[in-house]
Parts: sequence; structure tokens; C-alpha cells
Amino acid sequence: MKLATIRLGDRTTAVRVEGSSLVDLGLPDVGAVLASAGGIEAAAAADGRRYAGADAEFAPLVPRPTKVVCVGLNYQKHIKEMGRDLPDHPTLFCKFADTLIGALDDVRRPVETEQFDWEAELAVVIGRQVRRADEAEAEAAIAGFTVLNDVTCRDWQFRTREWLQGKNWDSTTPLGPFLVTTDEAGGPRPALDIRCEVNGQVMQRDNTGDLLFDPVHLVRYISTMIRLNPGDIIATGTPGGVGHARKPQVFLREGDTIVTEIEGLGRLENRVVSEGA
Repeated sequence: MKLATIRLGDRTTAVRVEGSSLVDLGLPDVGAVLASAGGIEAAAAADGRRYAGADAEFAPLVPRPTKVVCVGLNYQKHIKEMGRDLPDHPTLFCKFADTLIGALDDVRRPVETEQFDWEAELAVVIGRQVRRADEAEAEAAIAGFTVLNDVTCRDWQFRTREWLQGKNWDSTTPLGPFLVTTDEAGGPRPALDIRCEVNGQVMQRDNTGDLLFDPVHLVRYISTMIRLNPGDIIATGTPGGVGHARKPQVFLREGDTIVTEIEGLGRLENRVVSEGA
């Protein structure tokens, strides 16, 4: 099953994808669906008004998650090509909800950065509240997966040893377009091709099966510290090919187009504009 959040004038609504049609689920967004009494099971059976999928304007899949937890340095080949040892534990940081935009929205490039960079990522969507999850609980807590691009201001990221200031710029992080449930995504540990293009040139290409810390491990690890709620997002890290690591370095400018795609999950296509545009 695929779910999405679309804009209808001044409001949003959650929908279920049925071929070229979208079925209104009567709740404001996918996060609300996951938090509802029936949860994702009720969404499978719900019926409502239908919209043409071709006309849809996608909002962020979950506009207001209680948390977005991100993982750094998590693709094994990427870690090795950087000359680093494989870490024993995930490197974690957080993003704020105000960074999130829809699958086709413009990415707002801050005037304060000269090193605006892309990061294609598999994102885990939490479907039920969980704390200190064991293996089975962690698997059951994953509603499905979506696509995220953790667009980053590198010059701000590396001002200090902490990364938050490089990762939390307003309206820079596309999320969506769909939540694809685990049964259609290849299970709770999917091995899916992931890629990112900038202006038609492939910059990143890998497979999510190369993740060092897989989605189930991440749910267990993070939920040890803090409860995960329905609609929360875990961004699992990016493969090699980011602009900062290239020689010479390459960064995003106004007018660039970023396409982020994961096999079976969907596609983000975002134009870079000045934040003041």
C-alpha cells in the first residue's frame, strides 16, 4: 500500500494511492493516519472522495513529526572510500519539522551558505509508538519507507564538531512523495537502488542493502533513548557522491534541479531557488 499527503487549497489531506487515483482518507496527513485508532490497517479499507493522481500537489509526507532522527556515515562502501573505520554505533543528529517540504517543492537556498549540498536517503516512517524495542517490536513499529534528501549547508555543518547548524535550514528537506508499506518495499530491511541526480547528472548511486545499521537496528537503538511515535522519521544516511567529497567540490546553485529516487518508493524533484524568491 502507498499513502501520501496532498494539498487541497489551504488544507492538506491523507490519501491512499490506487493506480492513477487517490482515495481521501478523511485525515489531514499521513502522520494523523498512523496515529489514529485504526492506524495503517484502517487506511487500507477506508473509502472516500477520489482525486486524479496526475493533478496532485504533494505536501511533506508527514508535515509535523514529533522528531526526525538522522544517521550519518551509514553506507559501508562510502565509509571505506573515505578512509574511515566502520563505527561501532550510529552517528545521530536531529532535524526540525520546519525543514520539511513536499516532493516537488522548491528547495530554498539560504543566502548565508556557499556550500549547499545534496544527500539522498532512505527514510523510515514509524507506525506505532515504541520504546526500548526488541527485534520483533522494532520490525512491527516500521510502517514503511519513503524518500528524503538531507540538503545540507556544509560550511555551517563543519563550523563545529556538532552538525545541527548545517542540517536545519528552513524549507530545505524534501520528504515523500509516498509512504510505501514494508510488505511492498521488500520487508523491514529493504535492499533498494538509491540515486541522486543534479541537472541530469548522476551524483549518487548505491543500494540500501549496504547500510551498516539497518532500519530495524536503528529503531532499536533510538527507541532505547526516547520513545518513537507514529509519524516519526528516521533518515538512514547517505551514500557516497555528495558534492563536498568531490574533487573539485560541487555545490548547488539557484536554478539547479535535484532528483532523488529510490527503487519502488518514488521520486523527489526539486528546484533550487534563493530563500528570498
